[in-house]
Amino acid sequence: MHLASFSAALAATLACTILPSTSGFAPVPVQRVVVRNANQFSPFQPLYGIMDEVNSDAFDLTSLLQNDDGDVSDSEMEKAYEMFLGQLVFSANDPRIDIMDNYDLCADPLWITWLERKISSTRDVEEKIALKDLSEMIIDVKKRFELSKAAEERAVLEADDAEQNRIAVAEEEMEKGRALSGTDILRKAAAVDNAGRDAFVEPEFVKKTFYEKELTPEIRMSYEDMCSKVLPPYKAGDTPVSIVFNFYDQFDAQFIKVLNERAMNGDADSQAVLDALASEQEKRVNVATENLRTVLSKGEPMRMEGAIVALAKEGKIDESFLLLLEANADQARAAGATGPADLMVKLRKRAESEKDKQSASKEIKLLRQLLREPDQTKREDLLADAFTPKEALIVPGTAANAKAAIDGEAPEEEKPMPEVPPPDFINCCKAVLLNFGNLEYDVERGDLSVQIKQIASEAEVVATRIYGKGMSAREQQDRAWKEQTTSIFDLETLEIEAERRGETAPWGNANGGDELVPGFSADGKMQIGGT
Repeated sequence: MHLASFSAALAATLACTILPSTSGFAPVPVQRVVVRNANQFSPFQPLYGIMDEVNSDAFDLTSLLQNDDGDVSDSEMEKAYEMFLGQLVFSANDPRIDIMDNYDLCADPLWITWLERKISSTRDVEEKIALKDLSEMIIDVKKRFELSKAAEERAVLEADDAEQNRIAVAEEEMEKGRALSGTDILRKAAAVDNAGRDAFVEPEFVKKTFYEKELTPEIRMSYEDMCSKVLPPYKAGDTPVSIVFNFYDQFDAQFIKVLNERAMNGDADSQAVLDALASEQEKRVNVATENLRTVLSKGEPMRMEGAIVALAKEGKIDESFLLLLEANADQARAAGATGPADLMVKLRKRAESEKDKQSASKEIKLLRQLLREPDQTKREDLLADAFTPKEALIVPGTAANAKAAIDGEAPEEEKPMPEVPPPDFINCCKAVLLNFGNLEYDVERGDLSVQIKQIASEAEVVATRIYGKGMSAREQQDRAWKEQTTSIFDLETLEIEAERRGETAPWGNANGGDELVPGFSADGKMQIGGT
């Protein structure tokens, strides 16, 4: 084993690239650490670890963004803003997720002012619309975050008030106890002993329903934008009927409670919108009733399911149709008609399945299926089926594959991919939590945020079973460092195996390492022009 040959091997292999995580609007430095030959270090030169150098300020380039006064220059800040805008625009995630992940940057008043100035200055119509949508998303997420923070602060204050009231009541009872005489204490003790444990009745806690819960100030504030859309003043030609028709899908139960409160306080405009909403709901229920009659007229269950498939393709499977099927199933079961009730349940499941197929993404489809499934084992089976990589049955019709087919070659096959990648599903859960996390989905199972968090934890367990444990950014960096370097013992093993085969390792040299690399002399200097 030649030590000089190892110097060449180490010089060639012990080189890596460390990519630190991006933060703020500062440029991202790429650090390259190269380990030199051991004999190049003086015996008195101290040795430092790689992370000592990385954690130092040797690679801090933020000073380059500053001018003579120590402030960040406008041109460099403009470039940083442009880079950050590109990250938001061209990201594959839901924009709201990226906004929330970079909330401190997005909520920066200077950044918001710069974005508004860019919107007003751009002349491209499509770019102006896209940037305006992004700006509205940022403002919406910022408002939701502030409301959520206010709600948490209010909940803490209410808990403190409740604790103070409890302490006050306890102290009052203690004062009453101190005022009792010895005879009164014995009499009370005897009464408690005679009553026994069975006589004690714990106060019954009755959980309030969704309609009994009071509206909090945060809920009212969260629907101010929606109220401004559906309440006067209207644009020319708009009426409460047309407004309700256009925004019908955004009328959730919480918003209806807000409108009802306004109407009870004498707001005539809110009452007019509620009347238009009731009329629109009646129309949709009548249409759903006719569609259900059409389905049931087929006679046989298979034909009924075929009719549901046809309705789904026409976009006629809506909330009213599903609620009508559920109401008929409950009514049939209450009357003792088990067969018709089971048929309605089967038709409803088929309708929900066909409606899921019309979803814009497979992640939303999977999440809907999981929200409807109460059994945890079945939910895990659904997640495992969606996360498991599967072989593609159809070769992608790319230009390269078409050329290969013409030349008589086998088309290039893609590696197995899951139907729903776990990271995409987690991002979908985050997006739903941001948009609809405060909705009361199920009285028994809790609101939507509780159920989605439970599903996300189950998805993490299933993904770990299939792909193994995920790695943090630090773990990924450590793995990259290990995989891009080779141990000296591994090099020795490779050299011994090469000698057994009668070969020479690439870094081996019978002359004792007189020439390290082709084109370089023994002292490491590059040879130019054959000299």
